Amino acid sequence: MTSKAYVLIDTEIGKVERVAEALCCKPGMIADIVTGPHDIIAVVQAADPDGVAKTVMTDIHGVPGIVRTITCLVVQSKT
Repeated sequence: MTSKAYVLIDTEIGKVERVAEALCCKPGMIADIVTGPHDIIAVVQAADPDGVAKTVMTDIHGVPGIVRTITCLVVQSKT
């Protein structure tokens, strides 16, 4: 079973497209530019919650132009 999280991302002004492009090329990640209070919503999938945490801390927090993130771990998925 895999773990999934939605990461709500705020970027510096004018950096949204550059950040989204940097994120979407990472394995196991999708990044969508959105309207509303956040600039990007990324979907992260990993083998377990620790893998999600590592991805967020290394692959997302390491991208220049990101100001703030909120990570929402999925606890139950309906299909």
